[in-house]
Amino acid sequence: MTREAIYLPDRGIDHLVLAVTDLDQAAARYEALGFKMTPRAMHPWGTSNRLVQLQGSFLEVIEVAAPEKLFPHGPRSFSFGSYLDGYLKAREGLAMLVFESRDARADRDQFAARGLPDLDPFDFERQAVLPDGNTVRVAFSLAFAPPPETPDAVFFTCQQHAPEYFWKPEYQDHPNGARTVEEVAMIADDPSSLRDLLGRLQAPEAVSENEEGLTCETLRGRVRVLTPDAYAEWYGGGADPHAPGTPHFAATRIGVTDLDSLRGRLADAGIETRWARAGLIVPSVSVHGCCLAFAQI
Repeated sequence: MTREAIYLPDRGIDHLVLAVTDLDQAAARYEALGFKMTPRAMHPWGTSNRLVQLQGSFLEVIEVAAPEKLFPHGPRSFSFGSYLDGYLKAREGLAMLVFESRDARADRDQFAARGLPDLDPFDFERQAVLPDGNTVRVAFSLAFAPPPETPDAVFFTCQQHAPEYFWKPEYQDHPNGARTVEEVAMIADDPSSLRDLLGRLQAPEAVSENEEGLTCETLRGRVRVLTPDAYAEWYGGGADPHAPGTPHFAATRIGVTDLDSLRGRLADAGIETRWARAGLIVPSVSVHGCCLAFAQI
């Protein structure tokens, strides 16, 4: 059996990179929405994050905290920090979609064989604060695949080398009942133009198409590429006013245990919501550029 036959079915959604200009302000907003967030962590290249850990995936809320530490893209390297810095000069929002990885170097080889950019894997470590206050080192390997078709939407995979220190039940018990990333929504004028790309990132048979756009199923969650009209129907409004004209990430749907309770919680907090096909919607203008939909699971 080939490596690909074993490997491909295990690539689910790992996390979403949510770029913000002020991490403290954004964290306060996510906490008002009922999410429990991990303590602040710092990357050696100048970005700082706080996480919303869910079951098997997480939201990474991230800012450029020390721009003097950023380094540029290289001939065979992708600079995570520099990309975020450029992204934030135009807008806040969902900047990158990350799939899980068992072997980042195998991902890189597979992506290159499929005609995606052939870049070197990126290895790094950082300190993580455990729920008891102790710190440990966690390590990751990333395989970037920034396709030319989507200059405003980057994909990569993330291999965790110390998951036992990263995932903690105490960080996954959210007051709003959030459990899963069910869906990531993209907007594209011509969704069919991304069918080949999604097939190369996952598997061709994972992608289906209808009049609204594309759906790419993963081991955990789905990626949906919608026309602007279909997006407005699913998520109750148009694209963020600062969004680019190129294909871009626009929203995520979060599975929760008690949607009625969450609706009451958000109303009590004075947070604007609306109903649409994707569920209970918090518009992007209220959540730093990324529309949130909450759905019952």
